[in-house]
Amino acid sequence: MAQTRRKRRSKHRGTAAGMIETRGRTGRKPTPEERAGGKKKAPVHEPRWMRKASWRNSVIRAALAALFLFGLTRLGLGGDMTMENSILFATLAFAVYVPLGYYMDTFMQQRREKQRQKKTSR
Repeated sequence: MAQTRRKRRSKHRGTAAGMIETRGRTGRKPTPEERAGGKKKAPVHEPRWMRKASWRNSVIRAALAALFLFGLTRLGLGGDMTMENSILFATLAFAVYVPLGYYMDTFMQQRREKQRQKKTSR
């Protein structure tokens, strides 16, 4: 009886937790450049609360708030507002929220910076 030719399978073993560990590279040895290339450090991102205030973020936040207010007025929580009044109310809220949000973010960022300076100077 003729034998069937099977493709050789790479061996791996599983752990008790269900993780599968593979053997990794088994061919030629990597060059020094290839070995060093795998040890790249991930870029360090600063936390969101440490970022500087930006007008773009303030505009996005104000737009979301204005849409939320528009939805509330259309659901009837704003009394008997007409469509025009709801649009006007949301537009005015947007116009107020953009600078208010930017300057509030700037104030909070400066405050956190002062607190961090106090902590590092001790």
